Amino acid sequence: MRVEHLTKVYDSGSRSQVKAVDDVTFHCEPGEIFGLLGPNGAGKTTALRCISTLLKPTSGTVRVGEFNVLEHEKEIRARIGFLTSEMKLDGFFTPDYLMGYFGRLNRMSRKEIEARKEILYDELRMEEFIHRKIEKLSTGMKQKTAIAISLVHDPEIIVFDEPTNGLDVITSRAVTDFLGKQARQGKTVVVSTHNMSVAEKLCDRFGILVRGSIMDMGALEEVLKRNSADSLEDVFFGYILPAGEDDR
Repeated sequence: MRVEHLTKVYDSGSRSQVKAVDDVTFHCEPGEIFGLLGPNGAGKTTALRCISTLLKPTSGTVRVGEFNVLEHEKEIRARIGFLTSEMKLDGFFTPDYLMGYFGRLNRMSRKEIEARKEILYDELRMEEFIHRKIEKLSTGMKQKTAIAISLVHDPEIIVFDEPTNGLDVITSRAVTDFLGKQARQGKTVVVSTHNMSVAEKLCDRFGILVRGSIMDMGALEEVLKRNSADSLEDVFFGYILPAGEDDR
């Protein structure tokens, strides 16, 4: 997957415009996890929505193999599993029902759906709650359900927006371990996060996004050396705080 000079501008009224994403370029290869790191409002979600065809870029290109998001929306959606932090699951239904429903939406056969359920339920440790209503589930159980739904069609590219946000330590670890396994299986994985410890452990490479622009990009050792820093958190705050200021 290649993102080249991606820009998204919103009209904010009174003839003014907001550039949420500004000339962002990066790539992510099969078997790799790329992280978009940044504070809230940095443009991470907007960038991921453009990649996933939910928003049209103002300019620039996003390519998934031979397909361009502006010309091949259906082909790209079939290849991407997108998880947004704003995904809302109907409390009346169960995870098992929703897996079947979204599997059918993706034109999967009953046999394919059942085989995929078995894999995801096992890898995400969901068996104990798959027949409970969503309204009865914990935050972590709901997040696992959302992940399973996003991946029911076994997409080659995984795009997750803040996948560990609001989760306890145990569930967060389960989610990051799962994403690592997906990458080792040859999937292309792109995640956004503002959690530096998650990024350090999970991502092969990352870009630090501030006010819509990539400020730095590379593997952890490269970024630390370039910024003469001891931790990714130090690099991160160096870009988002004025010189001499530290509000941690």
